[in-house]
Amino acid sequence: MSTPSAAVQRLRLRTELRRARARAGLTQRQVADTMEWSPSKLIRIEAGEVAITVNDLKALLAEYTITDRRKTEELLQLARGSRKMPFSEYRDVFGKEFLSFLALEASASIIRGFHFFVIPGLFQTEEYIRALSKETSRGVSQERLDRLVEARLARQELLEGDEGPQIFMVLDESVIRRQVGGPGVMRNQLERLADLASHPRITIQILPFSVGAHQGLLGPYTLFEFSEDGMPDSVYLENARGDSYASNDPEITGKYLEGFWELEDQALKDDMSTVLRQVAAHSGEVSADLVVPAADGEQQTAG
Repeated sequence: MSTPSAAVQRLRLRTELRRARARAGLTQRQVADTMEWSPSKLIRIEAGEVAITVNDLKALLAEYTITDRRKTEELLQLARGSRKMPFSEYRDVFGKEFLSFLALEASASIIRGFHFFVIPGLFQTEEYIRALSKETSRGVSQERLDRLVEARLARQELLEGDEGPQIFMVLDESVIRRQVGGPGVMRNQLERLADLASHPRITIQILPFSVGAHQGLLGPYTLFEFSEDGMPDSVYLENARGDSYASNDPEITGKYLEGFWELEDQALKDDMSTVLRQVAAHSGEVSADLVVPAADGEQQTAG
C-alpha cells in the first residue's frame, strides 16, 4: 500500500487535532495560552497552513490528554510525513492559498473543474502561460515569469502516463474563444487541448454560449476527491483578484458537485477532440457560433 502524500497526511492531522481539542472542551485561545504559543500559530496548524514539529505535537497531545500509544504514534507519523508539502519550493511565486490548492491537486484521485476565464493551468502551453502572465501581471520581472512558467509546467507532470487522477473539466465557450497571445498561440493551445481530450484519464467538455445564463457564472471552481479513507472532498473557489476560498464542508462540496453535474448535462456531447481541432483551424476568425462537425461531414453550429 502506497504512503499517502504529504498534503493528505497534513489534512488528516489537522482534522484529528481539531477533533481532539473539541473533545477536550478547549478553545484555541486556551490551548495557545497553555502552550505559550501565539494564537495564530495554533490557528495555522489547525488550518493545515504550516507543519507541526514532533516535539510540539507531543506537548499538544499531552494537553489533550491523548495517552493511547497507538493513537499517539499514528499522529506523530502524520506529523513526520506532512512536513514536505508539494510545490513548497515555489513560495516565491504562489501565495499560501494557492499552494494549498496545489497540494490538493497533487493528492486527489478525482479532479473536477469549471472554468470560464482562461484555459485551466493544468492544460496551458508554455506560450499561453507567458502571454497570459504578461497581460495579467504587468511589470513582472523576467526571472519571476520564468519561475511561474516552471511551476505551472511542473504541475502538468500528473497528466503523464496511465497513473494519476481522473480529470473532468467543463470549459465555458469563452475560454476557447479568447485570443490569449494571438491566433498562433491560441491555435497551438487548442491543439494541445484536443490532444488532452483524447487522454484516457481526461474528459473535456465545452459549455456553448447558446446555453445562456447558468450557475457556473457565479465563478470558476475545482472539486477534489481522494481515495484515502476519512479524507473529505474539498472545493476550491477561484477569484483571480485574490480572495479565493477552500472548504471540505460536505454541505458545500455537495452543492458544488451537483452544480458540476448540471453543467456537464448542459455541455456539448460531441467528440471534443474533433471540435477543438475545428476551432483551432479557425483561430483568429470572427464567428458568432461554435462550429461543430455534423455527422454527415458538413458543419453545424453548437446549440
